[in-house]
Amino acid sequence: MVNPRRIRKIIKSMPTIEGAGVHLKRAFGFQQAPELDPFLLLDEFHSRNPEEYMMGFPWHPHRGIEVITYVLEGEIKHEDIIGNRGLIRPGDVQWITAGSGIVHQEIPTGDKNGQLRGFQLWANLQASHKTIEPRYQEIKSNKIPELLMEKGLKVKIICGDVNGIEGSVREIVTDPEYIDVTVPAEEKFSHITIPGHTVFAYVIEGKGYFDEERELCAFEAEGRRYIDPSENCAIEPGSVILYTDGDFIEVIAGENGVRFLLISGKPIREPVAWYGSIVMNTQEELKTAFEEYRKNTFVKYLRCKKLTL
Repeated sequence: MVNPRRIRKIIKSMPTIEGAGVHLKRAFGFQQAPELDPFLLLDEFHSRNPEEYMMGFPWHPHRGIEVITYVLEGEIKHEDIIGNRGLIRPGDVQWITAGSGIVHQEIPTGDKNGQLRGFQLWANLQASHKTIEPRYQEIKSNKIPELLMEKGLKVKIICGDVNGIEGSVREIVTDPEYIDVTVPAEEKFSHITIPGHTVFAYVIEGKGYFDEERELCAFEAEGRRYIDPSENCAIEPGSVILYTDGDFIEVIAGENGVRFLLISGKPIREPVAWYGSIVMNTQEELKTAFEEYRKNTFVKYLRCKKLTL
């Protein structure tokens, strides 16, 4: 029997400031992460004012996680302390497996109109991979498959498989899927998902119905749950739709269409010890990581595996 996934919860993104003063919308983070295993955090950066992002994210460490950056508009300069550097341009993806540890910085720059837009997703690593050699996968926009489907549906496949077409990012232990979906007005998108995997969507533009039964709208803000009493409520931009388990999802676009990220992965189900940009399994491991950072012994490899497409 094939079972559709239903809406389990809708979480409304909240404004926050990170780094050296970068204005963001946090879709989810520390409080919601246990329900989104293996995913830890999703931020959307979107501004036309360079003063809200130009100072960027100065030097900081990562260990025990993967950091996935997807740029829609503007650019992000990045470099690490062992000499890797580059530029993430519109449509590009950088997928960093931090493993045993990297120290890097990210400095956004807008386009000619000052516009910056994109996303950063953090995914956890299981204990066996928290100390592996770091790896960069840098995927240019023209190397990311884009599938044009019937009735104008469009799917950009960063990671995973859609209709037998595989995304450019490979060999990720949590078997994730990361796709950018555009559905024209009042059209339907159906997609098979792996039972047991965590699946969520994030609305970028437009509105849509993310459950074939068009369940009541609900969201969480500041730790409280809100329910919209109106039925058939289309879900708006800046919303995370967390699904129940099942075999497929179905989305129907509103009158102006809808664009959303659809992301899934295999839960790790391990203890999480998390502070700042370092995520380990125990408080002792976390303490060790910060001690090494203070002593300049944090980086274990003087090179990183790097794949550029």
